[in-house]
Amino acid sequence: MVAANGEDQQERHNTEELPTYTIEQVATSLGLTKRTLRYYEEVGLLPPTGRTEGNYRRYSEEDIERIKQIKELRDLLGFSLADIRQLLQAEEERDLIKLAYRQETDADGKITQLDRADEVIREQLQLIEQKISGLEQMRSSLLIRLEKHQQKRNQLKNK
Repeated sequence: MVAANGEDQQERHNTEELPTYTIEQVATSLGLTKRTLRYYEEVGLLPPTGRTEGNYRRYSEEDIERIKQIKELRDLLGFSLADIRQLLQAEEERDLIKLAYRQETDADGKITQLDRADEVIREQLQLIEQKISGLEQMRSSLLIRLEKHQQKRNQLKNK
């Protein structure tokens, strides 16, 4: 649903008053390089940022939260950029479904929206379960190595 012109202009005006940050500030505060931030925008992980009249990038708090999410998925959880893109797109789709659900007045229509949301969630879960499975396999392999090392230690001690 599109807001009335007055509301739309007011919303845009309010957005302009929110603090924004330079690429240098964001890169430094998040421990990333400016090149990384530009790359995230190039490959579609970040929507194009706001720009100054001089064409310098300006990042909003929302942009920074998304970058933090990307960094966490990449560094902490080991997701590839392709996986991260897929997860973020699913989040965006779920937001659209949530909006459509709220606007839906018919019970059948709401159920359809819930069904679609469940589909998206299942896709996200499948990606996460694949990552968990891979990590569990790595864990098992490492535990087997530790066990073998312990067996070798015991054999060496008993000689």
